[in-house]
Amino acid sequence: MRPAVTVLQLDTYFPRIAGDVGSPDSYRCDVEIMRVPLATVAGVVSARPDLIDITPFERALEAACGEVIVTSCGFLSYWQTHLQSLTKRPFISSALTALDGLGQVCTPESLMIVTFDAHRLTPLHLGGHHEFSKSIVGLPAQAHLRQVIEGDLARLDAAKASAELCDLIARHQTPAHKHILFECTNLPPYAQAVQEATGLAVTDILTQIEAARRGTIRRSGDAPD
Repeated sequence: MRPAVTVLQLDTYFPRIAGDVGSPDSYRCDVEIMRVPLATVAGVVSARPDLIDITPFERALEAACGEVIVTSCGFLSYWQTHLQSLTKRPFISSALTALDGLGQVCTPESLMIVTFDAHRLTPLHLGGHHEFSKSIVGLPAQAHLRQVIEGDLARLDAAKASAELCDLIARHQTPAHKHILFECTNLPPYAQAVQEATGLAVTDILTQIEAARRGTIRRSGDAPD
């Protein structure tokens, strides 16, 4: 049976908890996790996505079996059109693809884009939505979650990561904010905590997957199947 989703995952081994795009516990259906060789965080999280060697992802896409194919790094958004052209199945490079819809209902002042690294997320990643560059908030270099991802560490303190993320967003939230967009695919485990802390709706990579294939995503607090 064909898996519901194939995740083209970076070549990493840090813990992926429920809610993370690379965790099987995030799904109600079968998922195929394909680790892309040599696709490191340092190599893909780049201010020049046009210089990334996309060949390993092209090969992985060709071998993918899922009904929907996604990547585990939002910084691959630059390659959305190219990679989608290589398959007839829905392909989601990044939660940043949601800007096509959010850009019609949100202003740059009303949308907060939370990213892994604000210094490396550039207008190249935003497609035709360059005006949202001013909406970007990045994880600090000392943030626990960022250190786990960058160092490919074996231990993740989810409670600490959640508290730090909620604090970061609270410090940047203004009365003008109406919506939050998580670029980073490792942030969705904390979406519920952020929603409760801010009162704002959150869009992330799981939102995009669910839109492409209804009934696929298992969210925190969902009743057992």
